[in-house]
Formats: sequence, C-alpha cells, structure tokens
Amino acid sequence: QVQLVESGGGLVQAGGSLRLSCVASSSTLSTYGMAWFRQAPGKDREFVATITRNSGSTSYAASVKGRFTISRDNDKNTVYLQMNLLKPEDTAVYYCAATASWIITTKPYDYPYWGQGTQVTVSS
Repeated sequence: QVQLVESGGGLVQAGGSLRLSCVASSSTLSTYGMAWFRQAPGKDREFVATITRNSGSTSYAASVKGRFTISRDNDKNTVYLQMNLLKPEDTAVYYCAATASWIITTKPYDYPYWGQGTQVTVSS
C-alpha cells in the first residue's frame, strides 16, 4: 500500500505563494493518479487539482485555475502543488491523495490513499 506525507504548508499573506509537496512511500508513483483536496473548518472536503498516471494531463477546480499548478516528479516519488496569488478563502488543510485508476476523477471516494494533511493559512 501507499503512504503519503504532505509538507510545505504555512502562514502567508494574501497575494503570496506556497509550494506543497507530497512524498509517496511507493517507488512506483508513476502508476498512480494524484490529486490535491482541501478542507476548511465546517466545510466539506473540496477538490483542488489532479494529474493522471499516464498522460500527465491535469484538471483544476474553477476557484484555483490560473493560480495553482499541479506537477509530479516520478523519480522523486513526489507530487507538487504550486500556489500563487493566494487568497484568504484558500485557507484550509490540504490533503494529497492517490488512485491506481487511470481516469480523471474529482471525487474523494475514488481515492483510496490519503496523506495526513498540511495547514495553509492566508492572512488578509
């Protein structure tokens, strides 16, 4: 099974940037589709971005498109989320997730593997 560990969260001012990392225990990260979700206090878990296991195509939530970029480095078993032009509404715990499926999916229940989350706080 795959274990995921997120890092890179922190406190930033509005308009600033952060780069999140998710390191997988597996040496075959290329066989997994990867995604980022986030959850703010009192709210449901929300899709942020995903990158497929095969073509590497990406998909983003409308709220982050143009500001966030998901990428992966299979040699380092790592997926990244570059976050620019951060807004206070981006404040949440960000979770990394993995699926063995080749399909593009934005549903949390399609991802059997999850990290512990990393806190991102954006001040106004």
